[in-house]
Amino acid sequence: MNPAPRRALARVVPAAALLLVATACTNDSSSSSSSPSEPASPQVSTAAAVTTSPGRTTAMNIRLTLNGHHVAATLNDNPTARDFAAQLPLTLSLRDFNQAEKIADLPRKLSTSGAPEGADQEVGDLAYYAPWNQLATYYRDAPYAAGLIPLGHMADGGAEQLATADEITIEAAP
Repeated sequence: MNPAPRRALARVVPAAALLLVATACTNDSSSSSSSPSEPASPQVSTAAAVTTSPGRTTAMNIRLTLNGHHVAATLNDNPTARDFAAQLPLTLSLRDFNQAEKIADLPRKLSTSGAPEGADQEVGDLAYYAPWNQLATYYRDAPYAAGLIPLGHMADGGAEQLATADEITIEAAP
């Protein structure tokens, strides 16, 4: 099988499974959180919406600080991203790599359980480069790379801030 369809299938199947689980859980969620005497009220998220590519499910809102500017982002729902989230908050020094991404050394290796063999990255993506134990953040598109595991995506405008940043702070969204 050609690697491109295999990568596409690897992205779609987990997203479909998560969508089924989320859909099954939403019907009863409002009644279980309120008492009989209080009406159920909708919960509204104050975090900025982040657009993700098809097949990339998001699990956690985070906030990046680049050049003093806050940028909303989300982490994917995969073991590597959850392991990364467990290390937050982090402040890391960034280095430019291939005039397309900023990289930073992480304090410890992340789980690669169930991870794909590699990934194609887009502008605004956050990824883990397992061979070098590095966070990779993209301000330009980059080709497929073996050993690269998608972690999440920045909101629009984050890539412009990233292109000139020397340091990144990553924390759970308030």
